[in-house]
Amino acid sequence: MDSFTQIVLGIAVAQVCAGKALKNRTFLYGAILGTMPDLDVLVGLFMDPVNGVMIHRGISHSLFLYVLLSPFLGWLISKFEHNKISFKTATAMVFWCLFTHVLLDMFTSWGTQILWPLETRFALKTIFVIDPLYTIPLLISVIMVWRTQDLLRRKKYILRGLVISSSYLLLSCGIKLYALNQFKKALLNQGITYSEIIVKPTAFNLILWNANIATADSYLLGDYSLLDSQPISFVRYAKNPNFEAELNGNSDFKKLQKISEGWYIVAKKNGALYFNDLRFGLLNDTPNNPQFAFSYQFKETNSELKAVEVPKEKRDGKRLLQKIFTRLKGN
Repeated sequence: MDSFTQIVLGIAVAQVCAGKALKNRTFLYGAILGTMPDLDVLVGLFMDPVNGVMIHRGISHSLFLYVLLSPFLGWLISKFEHNKISFKTATAMVFWCLFTHVLLDMFTSWGTQILWPLETRFALKTIFVIDPLYTIPLLISVIMVWRTQDLLRRKKYILRGLVISSSYLLLSCGIKLYALNQFKKALLNQGITYSEIIVKPTAFNLILWNANIATADSYLLGDYSLLDSQPISFVRYAKNPNFEAELNGNSDFKKLQKISEGWYIVAKKNGALYFNDLRFGLLNDTPNNPQFAFSYQFKETNSELKAVEVPKEKRDGKRLLQKIFTRLKGN
């Protein structure tokens, strides 16, 4: 999830774990601990684009790392606070602030390597990386805690915010299962044979959902709104194995294949090869020149092909949001 949401969640969790001992100082510790796992983004700035993406939500989101790190940070906090908080309570606060960060990230499309060093990423794909309807209840509860000193009321506010936001996550799971069922029905009715399907929400909402469908020679992309009245339609994108063959043995290509979990197509435009990650959809779906949200161009650098991310412009995002808003109202 976005950094602001993770900070708010971190504060809420820190308040539950140590609010009685630290009062409003939980805002400081919760904010730091809640955003700490995403410091891997800063490390990635000093790496090439592909390796920077590969490490994101890797070791910094590992449950095993948190088990080792929590007692050390808990000890530091207990000493810094001059015994206002016990080592045990401080350790629990650290662990749960870090662990809930990862749990929330698991609901997004990117997922996390929560069992690092295992390479498997766990992604439920039920919520977009920014969703105000998840964040706002937590934010309100945190603000109410800041404004009152009564311990019982502070605890009530935080628990209420966590229950509402967590219920929203559960709701997202139920809606995803419903949307998945609608896509499967549409594929069956249209006589389409497929090997795999993934379904995820579009930006900022749980009404409009996208689906990626893998067939023998192509990928199908489709969308479904809970307000639709017409059948679901799909757009076909060929797998282009001949273009892929041109990248065989390329180290960046191998890494991008792993990052995309196999959901990609290689395209060729003006003699240049492009790697398009299908999982995050399109910025525009112009038939002759579709632009994917995550696309990499292979450029000649020091006698080898290196993948460079295709830059996105603000107007691309604005057009995409306008399209989503129009489409979620139904077809």
